[in-house]
Amino acid sequence: MKAFRVTREFPLALRLLLINQFGIDIGFYILVPFLAAYLGQELGMSDALVGLVLGVRNLGQQGLFLLGGSAADRLGPRAVIITGCALRTLGFSLFAFGTTLPVVLGASLLNGLAAGLFYPSARAYVALEAGDRKAEAFALLNVYATIGSLIGLLLGSVLIRADFRLCAVAAAGVYALLTVAQAMVIPDRPAPAAADRSTVLGDWLEVFGNRRFLLFSLATTGMFTVENQLCLLLPAGAKQASGWEGAAGVLLGAGAVVNLFQMPITRALERHGGGSRWVGGGLVVMGLGFVPPLLICADGPPDGARDVVPRMLVMLIGSLLLFVGTMVAHPAVLEMIPRFGRETLAGTYFGLFYVFAGLTAAGGNAVVGWTMDIGKQYECPWLPWTGCVAFGLSSALAVTLLYRTRMLPDRPGTSAMEGTVIPSGLPERSGAVAAEAGTGPAGPTAEAVGRWEVGLFGRARLPGPGRAVDKAREKPPR
Repeated sequence: MKAFRVTREFPLALRLLLINQFGIDIGFYILVPFLAAYLGQELGMSDALVGLVLGVRNLGQQGLFLLGGSAADRLGPRAVIITGCALRTLGFSLFAFGTTLPVVLGASLLNGLAAGLFYPSARAYVALEAGDRKAEAFALLNVYATIGSLIGLLLGSVLIRADFRLCAVAAAGVYALLTVAQAMVIPDRPAPAAADRSTVLGDWLEVFGNRRFLLFSLATTGMFTVENQLCLLLPAGAKQASGWEGAAGVLLGAGAVVNLFQMPITRALERHGGGSRWVGGGLVVMGLGFVPPLLICADGPPDGARDVVPRMLVMLIGSLLLFVGTMVAHPAVLEMIPRFGRETLAGTYFGLFYVFAGLTAAGGNAVVGWTMDIGKQYECPWLPWTGCVAFGLSSALAVTLLYRTRMLPDRPGTSAMEGTVIPSGLPERSGAVAAEAGTGPAGPTAEAVGRWEVGLFGRARLPGPGRAVDKAREKPPR
């Protein structure tokens, strides 16, 4: 498959991180989707205690994202990634052998802390290693994560039939292997010299003071809210449409197949401007993914296969739109994050971004869950679906406004001078050299080419009046 062929084009360190992400998602999905049922049914915990255990994991995760990103910037991402995997090994092991509330709370906290260390540091490492192919690297990361999550769910579904502890032991084993493998094979990236660093507080103030980055983080919150409905609203809609508990697996399986086309989609977008140009469009598609289910949400229980098949086709169309929109927007969003500031603060930028993402995903899920309850109570089942459409389209509008007002970062290598376009591959001259070269008695010389534009059929022409830079024209096809 093309995604795996493209993987070989990247440096060894990046390939190892992709395999690592694959293993991370296998281990996570072997256990976590079945945790709530285990706590409530086998350990006999109340709904409040189950919510507490799951909430502690989210709290530890959100609280450490920023610290994990800063640690990656100062210590190098390799050490932080390995520490995160080791902590998750310990946390999953506690789930296997502990049954009391304090032990389970400790295991949940360790798993949250592990995610807070791993995610920003791994993304920072990918951004630093990928060079000018960040969008493709993050697209591959999405492919490996999706395939890993589905394999993890399948393994977990088999193991849970025997015992939840088997799921926990298997997940801990996966993370233990990853910890050892990373320590042995992932090369280290040297941390910035002490003389080149400010204090941690200074780094945070710099990132929090980046108004463009904060606006972008807020604008993309709708993406994470609607993306999380693959685990909440869409499974509920699929169950209602089919009357079958496992209907959500059909949607996820179809999404995994579509995800295999991630690389052709990303490369096609790269050839037509890439990056910030397509985020808004991807968010629109994500929001529109909730329109097909909206059309059938008021239908009653299905009456045999003649009702189930067309309704599931409608649900499938909606989920595929959500997957395709995510494939368009998500790699482009991650590719832009490190370009808002200094390269040496990539981890901190990713850490703060994931703080926003996690908080808004949790808040968005709470809002969607509330609208689902209100919809049942007052017989307006369209309410949560309409809300998700609004989340997606409002986020798309916000990102588009940032793009139109040039609040999003330009790609490296794009430059403009006095309103002219400097084509890729031509040196940019200083104003003095360009003026001297352009006004000599012999007319324009080769020295002045850096200030000229390239016209049709490769002929050089003098710059006309200042005009906006069109990045789609400026960037040649890959």
